[in-house]
Amino acid sequence: MNSTFLTMHDKLQKHLDESIQLELNLAKLYTLFNDYFAEDEEFWWDLAMEEQGHASLFQQEKKQPQQKEFFPDNLLAKDLQSLIDTNAKITSLIATYTTTPPSRAEAFRIAHTLEMAAGESHFQQFLDSPTNSYSANIFKQLNQEDRDHATRILEYMRNNNIE
Repeated sequence: MNSTFLTMHDKLQKHLDESIQLELNLAKLYTLFNDYFAEDEEFWWDLAMEEQGHASLFQQEKKQPQQKEFFPDNLLAKDLQSLIDTNAKITSLIATYTTTPPSRAEAFRIAHTLEMAAGESHFQQFLDSPTNSYSANIFKQLNQEDRDHATRILEYMRNNNIE
């Protein structure tokens, strides 16, 4: 292996680690919202479980011994720093909301904002893009039912008169 491959490999691993953490952080936040808002608990639970599923997919991909060229090129956000920043923001929100719960409307607004953040919106762009690898096909097949959380959040808000 040459140093270029190791650098690319290390970068891919760091992206995977941050992407896994993003999904786990969102799952934790949505589980917190599930605990606070009984009227919306099924909605929050479903989102939390889908985020856990995304994290599991990334964890499985990380375990694969395959070369980078077999990994879906556009699966991970290009901007690693935006993933790091989004993870820090979610961790801070979890700490704050653990002691001071948000309002119901604030929970939905922050969830929508986070779903539009780099890592999450990038995952949606990946799901909507043409398939170019075996791994991409697997990811897409496993995620058909939980596409576009941001749209689902807005629809839920609209259907339940949440401003």
